[in-house]
Amino acid sequence: MSVKAIAVNPANPAAFIEIDLPMPQPGEHDLLVEVKAVSINPVDTKVHAGISKNGLKDPRILGWDASGIVKAVGAGVTGFKPGDEVWYAGDITRSGSNATHQLIDARIVGHKPASLGWAAAAALPLTALTAWEGLFERLNIQDAGADKTLLIVGGAGGVGSLAIPFAKHNSKVTVIATASREDSAQWCRDRGADRVVNYRDLKGELSKQGLTFVDYIFILNDTDGHWDAVSELIAPQGHICSIVENEHPLNQDKLKSKSAALHWEFMYTRSMYQTADMARQGEILSEVAKLVDNGVVESSLSETLHGLSVESITEAHRKVLEGHMRGKVVVEY
Repeated sequence: MSVKAIAVNPANPAAFIEIDLPMPQPGEHDLLVEVKAVSINPVDTKVHAGISKNGLKDPRILGWDASGIVKAVGAGVTGFKPGDEVWYAGDITRSGSNATHQLIDARIVGHKPASLGWAAAAALPLTALTAWEGLFERLNIQDAGADKTLLIVGGAGGVGSLAIPFAKHNSKVTVIATASREDSAQWCRDRGADRVVNYRDLKGELSKQGLTFVDYIFILNDTDGHWDAVSELIAPQGHICSIVENEHPLNQDKLKSKSAALHWEFMYTRSMYQTADMARQGEILSEVAKLVDNGVVESSLSETLHGLSVESITEAHRKVLEGHMRGKVVVEY
């Protein structure tokens, strides 16, 4: 039995090709998963753009946000058995999920929410882990009192749509989200945002709310573009966390005088560096699954494409690159 996969074409890195590979055998900590659905994220298009620019010797399988069925387990694996339904965001250093089967380290895998189908489940792991780690491991908002404020820059996006209910459910802070359109603002309110402001004038909008400073800021888009505003808005001894790399130097002067902290959140850090607490990601996914099954968190699935093919993966990438999607596009197969 072989693995069918859609990979970046070394002869034309801007395009994808279909390839067949031998069925892999799980290593000590691995699960062999029959992939049922994969979500396409900005990380897919960024990696693809990098390959297109720098070239490629061998086909590269992208896709790191998936749901599927465990087919085999490695000798050192505990907590999983063949037949288990799982979800995970994967490991960017390994072969991805745009394939019928994939090896994945069991420590970064969770049991899929029982209430979600394959596509709806695949839409969540990467954004859920990013939101959870940013809020509770970088900003540590769970330790804050009810007098503290959290500003989520990009509340209606994939990460923001989860960060809002996570913050409301697991902390006491007042949640302020940014949105520019009324439908996006309502989207944020529906997920629990206490207030919604327009990101085009953060200082002015927050001033109308009686706020000069906010205690925590979670930047989910355009770090460069928002930096001047958040530097002014962050409270003395406050905390900023960003998930978006900067293209230009970030002036730290205002942070220095306020003793404010800047944190970075990159969901792949644990798997990339094989950190001692790598299994925490599996634990987070299990906690998120309970929130989903209890109705606290909804899937961010907005569109499902069907069938693993060059055409479906190409179309999913195109939709992500357009930048207009409020939810997630998933390929189910």
